[in-house]
Amino acid sequence: MSTVATAMLLKNDFIRSQKPKSSVPNKKFISLKGKCFFQRYPKKSKTSSLTLKFGFVNFYNKVGYFLKRLFYRKFQIIMYCIFKNLLHVILLAGAIFFISCQQEEPFQEEINPVLTLSADSAVVEMMKRTTSSDGSYDNIVDGASCLGIQFPYTVTVNGSELRIETMDDFQSIEDILDAAEEGAHNVQITYPITVTLSDYTETVIDSEAVLQDHVERCVEGGTDDDIECVDVMYPVNLFTYNPNLQQTSNVTVNHDMELRRFLAGLDDADLISIDFPLSFEMFDGIEVTVNNNTELAETMDRAAEACDEDDDSDYNDDDFTKVSLDSILVTCPWLVKKLNRIDVESSQGYVDITEQYHENLLTFMEDGRVNLDDGFGPVSEGDWSVGVSDFKVFITLEFKDAEAFNGTMYTYEIGEGTIKMDGGENDEIILQRFCAYEVQACSQAFIEENLLTGCRWSITDGRGEFNEEITIDFSQKNILAYNANDIVEDEGNWNISDTTLAFGDMSTTLEYYVGDWQVVACSEERFRLERGDETLVLVKNCDAGL
Repeated sequence: MSTVATAMLLKNDFIRSQKPKSSVPNKKFISLKGKCFFQRYPKKSKTSSLTLKFGFVNFYNKVGYFLKRLFYRKFQIIMYCIFKNLLHVILLAGAIFFISCQQEEPFQEEINPVLTLSADSAVVEMMKRTTSSDGSYDNIVDGASCLGIQFPYTVTVNGSELRIETMDDFQSIEDILDAAEEGAHNVQITYPITVTLSDYTETVIDSEAVLQDHVERCVEGGTDDDIECVDVMYPVNLFTYNPNLQQTSNVTVNHDMELRRFLAGLDDADLISIDFPLSFEMFDGIEVTVNNNTELAETMDRAAEACDEDDDSDYNDDDFTKVSLDSILVTCPWLVKKLNRIDVESSQGYVDITEQYHENLLTFMEDGRVNLDDGFGPVSEGDWSVGVSDFKVFITLEFKDAEAFNGTMYTYEIGEGTIKMDGGENDEIILQRFCAYEVQACSQAFIEENLLTGCRWSITDGRGEFNEEITIDFSQKNILAYNANDIVEDEGNWNISDTTLAFGDMSTTLEYYVGDWQVVACSEERFRLERGDETLVLVKNCDAGL
């Protein structure tokens, strides 16, 4: 073979050695169930005379090709496994991050009733009652505590038309009804009116029949649906969760209406949690703080029975507390405007003492003492206290020398400077605040000035009992005694030296009173005179003789 032919054979053999193998590679990447590994195939045997002849060159070419394929496939496999596992890591990290971002408080995997409430629970229902709109303020008009009429509107009371624009206007209605005879109470509303229901919804009512339909749904007598003896102290933060324990909202409420509407908007399957502590103000001003749902339920349960909510239709049954009555009584002296205590037992038997203490004063002191003052100064001292029973506020008085005031009386009304008490049957006491009262110092000038005013004077024994059915005219320093028929029965004269008043020259009806009397207490309306153990009170009577 020629040299040229040999060279051509070597070139062709070298070129074939550089071409890629068409057979299946010896190693193949296999992935089963997420695992990466290699599977080795058996090698195919090849024989080439040219390779043997030129072994070194052929060996070099095969080794180079093998290394190239080996490391290329290794790189592919490694990178595939890395990226595949990295994807798993990224997904796992994202899931952990998403779960960690959800707020776990205040819930746990198992629902804890101390921390959570279902929307249909008894505690949530009591919260609705506590935050319901109270319509009892205008019961004197509509007689319904579950709704309130929006201002302004017009009513006709016993024939008198009144425009009701504020809460103060209800007093005008009460004044007309108080002045009317028993049972003569007629209040008519001018329709249409707009009312607010207990859930704060508003509706227009255009007739008495429609109003009465709403009234019949209310429960009166102090057992109305709402709980008024406790108030929520705002703001309050609440959380809602779905049945999967995922938080769905975070709400802050600042008023009863907002909380009531929030609770009304819950679905039965919703769960809620309160951001404790939560504070309440009780009817007596005491602040109570609760730290979980158990304490919350106990507090509202006590509040529902804690006070008289004044939800009935008795307009004279005003809503007040022991604390408020305590503070009012000690502000000023109180005039006895009415003392209707029939058949009170005294040392003289059963007598009507209505007139005996008229215009006397009661002065209540913070240490529990009370003084009875007849207008000249204290005449008796006793004890007083205020208590609560069956949601009613009572005053108890105990005097040694004034039996007419003794006992316990239900306080049913505190008006503008007025306190009214009821002792049952016909017993009643009405007190009127008299802050301007001061004890008048007695002097000759003061006594003369008042006796010479031209008004007549009646004589009593100091206990309200009139000694004589006569009235006396002290004009011109003369004494003219008139009987019930306005006829003069006796005559005389009087003079004064310092505070000693002397009566003289009376010979018939007033003969007993001739002599010197010491004026020991003075006022524009009364004088108290003493002579030894005897007491005489002169009471001004300007209506006599008219």
